[in-house]
Amino acid sequence: MYVCLCQGVTDGHIRDAIYEGCCSYRDVRESLGVGSQCGKCACLAKQVVRETLSDLQGAQASQAAQLFSPA
Repeated sequence: MYVCLCQGVTDGHIRDAIYEGCCSYRDVRESLGVGSQCGKCACLAKQVVRETLSDLQGAQASQAAQLFSPA
């Protein structure tokens, strides 16, 4: 789904940017240019960033729990 029409940024682009090291909306904005023109996409872009970071943290916590759980 397109999040930023001005820059042609999709939710997939935002997720990929986070998986590649962006760790905040500011990082994503600087990397992809999302929200830098008209700004109408900022709320949705921030939501995608929050959800993706939350999912990523949950997956990392799950992996850590599996590594340290008694066999």
